[in-house]
Amino acid sequence: MKIYTMKYWLISIATLLLVNSCNEDLSYREPTGTSSGIPQHVTEIQVKNFPGKATISYKLPADPNLLYVQAKYVLANGKEMDVKSSYFVDSLVVEGFADTQEHEIKLYTVNRQEVHSDPISVTVKPLTAPIWSVLESIDIRDAFGGYKLTAVNKTQEAIGILIMETNVFDEWEVDNNLSIYTSIDSVLSQRSGMDTVTRHFAIAVRDRWSNITDTLYKDINPIYEVELNTANFRHFPLPGDPSQQPGAAVSNMWDKRYGWPVSFSSLAAATLNVPSIVTVDMGVSAKLSKVWIRPFMELSNLYYGFTTLKHFELWGSANPNQSGALDESWTLLGKYELKKPSGSSGNTETASDQEAAANGFFYDIDLNAPKIRYLRIRCLVNWAGSCPQSVDELKVFGDPR
Repeated sequence: MKIYTMKYWLISIATLLLVNSCNEDLSYREPTGTSSGIPQHVTEIQVKNFPGKATISYKLPADPNLLYVQAKYVLANGKEMDVKSSYFVDSLVVEGFADTQEHEIKLYTVNRQEVHSDPISVTVKPLTAPIWSVLESIDIRDAFGGYKLTAVNKTQEAIGILIMETNVFDEWEVDNNLSIYTSIDSVLSQRSGMDTVTRHFAIAVRDRWSNITDTLYKDINPIYEVELNTANFRHFPLPGDPSQQPGAAVSNMWDKRYGWPVSFSSLAAATLNVPSIVTVDMGVSAKLSKVWIRPFMELSNLYYGFTTLKHFELWGSANPNQSGALDESWTLLGKYELKKPSGSSGNTETASDQEAAANGFFYDIDLNAPKIRYLRIRCLVNWAGSCPQSVDELKVFGDPR
């Protein structure tokens, strides 16, 4: 009987402690302060306008019961906005404006009992919204197999560049596969695989508040593009071109086999500190669009190492000088740099780095470059900091007609 009474007493005490603990927790979460009066206003209000938004700074009232400052306003598209800023900070940002007109902002102070002050009216006059600057910067032009679109988003705001085409009802409809949704500063979209027929596009820019710009109309005429037949390729050595490592023939670049020893690699001793060049006769004259190069994985399981191209140039000629000199018979097609997608330093290669290298990299050719038959790869610096080069596989695209 004594044991039973003791157990009952202990359970009762534990229950009371638990109830008290719960009450304390609840009371800890309740707003503090006893004032139920209307909060005082903020003072010394200042406005600083930015593209599509404004910062409102102020001096908070000396009220320990203050919880936050609230701004209410309506965008030109009718969307009602509500912004709250804690009493720990002395400013807030109002955003979402698509024009440069004056806009009224109503500021409230709110206490811990959710009592609002009377509103104070503040006027902001935002600068040109990012969507308009992006629209103005858009450049879209014909490219091989499609088009190339560039734009500048200086403020790095989240925007959508909407690409539209007409549907079966002859109405403009957004193509989400072609549209771009981004917040980066330099926008680039290259589309290929299109037939060589005129495509009619409409383009507009939208932000996350559903503001949308006027529409830009553009007709695109994709340029004919095919992969050149590597069966026509052959090594075309010129004076000054280094020899190859034993077994690492130039023709290995188009043998459709991957890895060592079926890749191309120039002889290291001849070009440690001098740019190395390899010359290929493509067998046909063509206006090139792009070149695809796949680096090979070294024995140390590195794609971005040793003789892999890092800084290099592509040159082309229709009828090269047999001296091997890069004279007026050659045209510079482009300068390039291979970068790790992850940005990792040293010998660190992430899974995405290796996946990208295994898939190969495309390098665009200057659209204004003339038709060529002979292609040269000139390695300025490899990933070891010297000049010998290696290539696992090579593909060339363009119009050979």
